[in-house]
Order: sequence, then C-alpha cells, then structure tokens
Amino acid sequence: MRTVDVAKITEAVAKLCVDACCYLSEDIYEALVKGKETEESPLGRDVLGQIIENADIARNESRPMCQDTGMTVVFIEIGQEVQLVGGSLEEAINAGVAKGYTEGYLRKSVVGEPLFERKNTNDNTPAVIHYQLVPGDKVKIKLAPKGFGSENKSGLKMLVPADGVDGVKKVVLETMLHAGENPCPPVVIGVGIGGTMEKAAILSKKALLRDIRQRNAHPAYAKLEEELLELVNKTGIGPQLGGTTTALAVNVEWYPTHIAGLPVAVNISCHATRHAEVEL
Repeated sequence: MRTVDVAKITEAVAKLCVDACCYLSEDIYEALVKGKETEESPLGRDVLGQIIENADIARNESRPMCQDTGMTVVFIEIGQEVQLVGGSLEEAINAGVAKGYTEGYLRKSVVGEPLFERKNTNDNTPAVIHYQLVPGDKVKIKLAPKGFGSENKSGLKMLVPADGVDGVKKVVLETMLHAGENPCPPVVIGVGIGGTMEKAAILSKKALLRDIRQRNAHPAYAKLEEELLELVNKTGIGPQLGGTTTALAVNVEWYPTHIAGLPVAVNISCHATRHAEVEL
C-alpha cells in the first residue's frame, strides 16, 4: 500500500489551474495552425492567426489566454493501492483550486448558490469533481477550467434506439447551429452516448479531455467522429466570423445503456479547450 499526502494533491491542483489557463495544449495549438492553413475564408484565416498569436503571448508571459478562467472541473483517478493521508481529499482539491486561482491571479467566477443570492465565493471553489477508483498505486488528476460562453451552449437529448446514428448526428448538428459563433469557435465538441442522462453528460465532458489527435478506439465511433466533424465544418459558422473551420475536433465517448434508451449529450468547448493533467 502506497501513501499519498493530500497536501501533494493541493499543490498539484494549484499548478494545474495555472498551467491549464495559461498554456494551450500542443494538440489544440497544432490544430489551430493547421486550420489557418486550410481555412478558405480570408477573414477566418485572420481570426485564426489572432488566436494563435494570443496563445503565444499567453505562454510566453504566463498569462491567462482568456479572461474567463472558468469553473474548475476535476477528474481524479485513485489507485486502489493508494492510501490518502493528511486530511480530506475533497478539501485538498478545493484548497488547490483556491490557491491556484488566488496566487495565479486568475479570475474567480463561481457563485456559492446558483439561483437566489449568487454571491461570488472569491476563490473559484468549489470545483466539480468526478472520482474513479482504478487498479494500481497512482493518483491521476485531469483538470479542465470550463468557461461558460461555451458551456451555456451545450445540450442533452434523450433519444430512443430507433433514432440511431442519424438521430445522434441531428442532435450534434442542431446543438452547434444553435450555438453559432457564441462559444468562440473553432470549437472542440465532446459527445457522450449511452449510460443514463447524467452519465452521458459526464462522458461528453470527459471527451473534451482526450487529445484531439487521437480517435476513439472503436472503429465505428472513430468513423462517427470524422463524419460529425465534417458536418459541423460545413455549417459555415467558421472561426467566429464565418468560414470552414467551425470545429477542430469532435470526440465521442460511449457507455452501455438500457434497451429502451439512447442518451446523447453534447458539450461544446471554445478554441482553447483548456486542460492539464498530472500523475502522482
């Protein structure tokens, strides 16, 4: 049995918050550069150039690439041979978020109660945390600050099996058409299929964390990802002001479901699709 002090998790989360907000991941950066080369609209190419320049400035000056530094979403995998010591894991994660956002001078955007008072918590806590027990003696943390310009344009639809592949495509396309240029395209789209209502939503969020250079391991779903990307890029929404680069990627994750159901969740993310990860 390996012991891990939760203080290490606090420090790791604090660093991930800053890294995710300031340093665009390599897969997204490469896709933006490629998009600029293939974009058919001159205005679209100009917008993509500005996005790339912004990412370069953010990295070189260690500054947030966007003023909306998001609500912190954490996926944490805990090995079954790990004993966590030193306090509460959830408190440690939230302490890391508070430390990262405060000491990293990141905008705090979380309100403590969603409907009536909506008072800012002033440290961007609490995070939205998804826990998973896995084999082994490691702790893996994936952190994604999710801005709400894109989050607000996401959606979920409870289809029936007869809707099939065409139904899934319709949900994704309608969600993107409704979103338009509001989520700061070119976007990355996470699609969750199967499970239950809440499982599909979690899958769609998790899909956004996958390297966009990697396709789904299941050949049929990999093909669906490519088909969805082609459909979305034919909408003409483009990089904010029209063009052929509406999305950089569509990542699909799936899970077994009930014989009577076909849940589909679509989680849209802006061109940054910020995420960072570490293994302890």
